[in-house]
Amino acid sequence: MQSYPDTCPCQINPTAEMTDAPLSYQDCCQPYHDAFYNDEIDKADGIKVETAERLMRTRYSAFALVKSEYIIKTTVPAQQALLDINAIESWAKETDWAGLEIVEHTPKLGKRHAQVEFKAYFNAKDNAGDLTVKVQAHHELSTFVKVKDKANKDTRWYFLDPTVAMTVSQKQPCICGSGEKFKRCCGDFI
Repeated sequence: MQSYPDTCPCQINPTAEMTDAPLSYQDCCQPYHDAFYNDEIDKADGIKVETAERLMRTRYSAFALVKSEYIIKTTVPAQQALLDINAIESWAKETDWAGLEIVEHTPKLGKRHAQVEFKAYFNAKDNAGDLTVKVQAHHELSTFVKVKDKANKDTRWYFLDPTVAMTVSQKQPCICGSGEKFKRCCGDFI
């Protein structure tokens, strides 16, 4: 049985001058992860990720806790088969995660997109591979898209991965399934 941290990984912010009462993993990201791993994500409306920021937090915690399948399944479905689960798992395991800072959440960019600017902190290693006390940050502006499942008319937030190599023309239907042309939808963000 895997043990989990008392404080949720997404609640740790090494740059915060003072911390409020951070949520435990059990009260923060664990319900989302458990619903996914217990195949309840489609059945449990209460478990659905409500915002792009919440999805960003659950994905960060999934990296910190090495939940690679969650990372893949919360990426836009058209990109999922193109992701390398072994590389994701290896990177997650090799990184000494130190915390997350949400810099800005822009919840509405057009009809179905949102962005989250964040800094994912990690402890840097020196050239010999030994951990140092220097904390570094991976600073990113991530785009998320709300996708409607036509089968059950449910909508769900997904990460739009700009690093996935895809052959997409500007005039073809968008990879998110919106029915709009790629250039008028997700093409603006990747």
